Amino acid sequence: MSRTLRGAAAGAAALVLAGCGTGGPVGFTDDGRLTVVAGVYPLEWLATQVGGDDVAVEALTEPGAEPHDLELTPRQVGQVSEAGIALYIQGMQPAVDEAVEQQAADHGLDAAEVVELRKAGGEDGGTDPHMWLDPERMAVLAEALGDRLAEADPDNADSYRANAKTVAGELADIRAEYEDGLGDCSQRDFVVSHEAFGYLADAYDLNQIGVAGVEPDNEPSPARIGEVAKVVDEKGVDTIFTETLASPAVANTIAEETGATTAVLDPLEGITDRSPGDDYPSIMHANLGALSKALHCS
Repeated sequence: MSRTLRGAAAGAAALVLAGCGTGGPVGFTDDGRLTVVAGVYPLEWLATQVGGDDVAVEALTEPGAEPHDLELTPRQVGQVSEAGIALYIQGMQPAVDEAVEQQAADHGLDAAEVVELRKAGGEDGGTDPHMWLDPERMAVLAEALGDRLAEADPDNADSYRANAKTVAGELADIRAEYEDGLGDCSQRDFVVSHEAFGYLADAYDLNQIGVAGVEPDNEPSPARIGEVAKVVDEKGVDTIFTETLASPAVANTIAEETGATTAVLDPLEGITDRSPGDDYPSIMHANLGALSKALHCS
């Protein structure tokens, strides 16, 4: 166990002991709702939709924070330990991975064990955690989460499974809208601040060109910036996409050098007042609109 997590775990133990005797069984709130902790916003959204009124969902990543860099407080480690289900994506947030391994091995639900993650490109290696940008994978995870909630809280099993089917249907509708909206485009290359959109590109026959890799805080080299600018010129790309949780400085520089414009394509890693929507579906729809315009789709 790392020194950081060891200290957090000790603090969490104190919090758990202090909270004993509140009346609710482990994994449930005092009013009987199953507790779920989620590592990143799209998983929080999914848990809220599938769980409905019968769950209490806590997000481990604060709104506006970069989820890849998350460090857990002792209170949050305690939440992971005491949750009915800890929903996360192995490999995205090392602090969450470690907390689940040490504190919640028996009640963790890893999305990477439910859906196949694509390989990360470039020098990052490993896998790409941004599976939520593929509605089909999210629908599979919704069904799995419904079953897992039903196992943890049998009294509300029917509700969880019904909610999961409803959410899966909504995600299927979003997928169909993307297939229709991106089916006939004069441009199929798009440039983004970091390579969060590989699932989307694979699903709809597009080509993602990332200035940075899967990790947004990996600073691109001057050589990489020059390579991307050259590709923009050669392929006739006229829009450089920025995002809401990362600095737009490099994307703006490339746009200025090439004469391209900038627009927002949100990787949906968190919701802020700068987001092009206020929840997962609305931002997915906003992203479709931004892509359709940039790729000149009919």
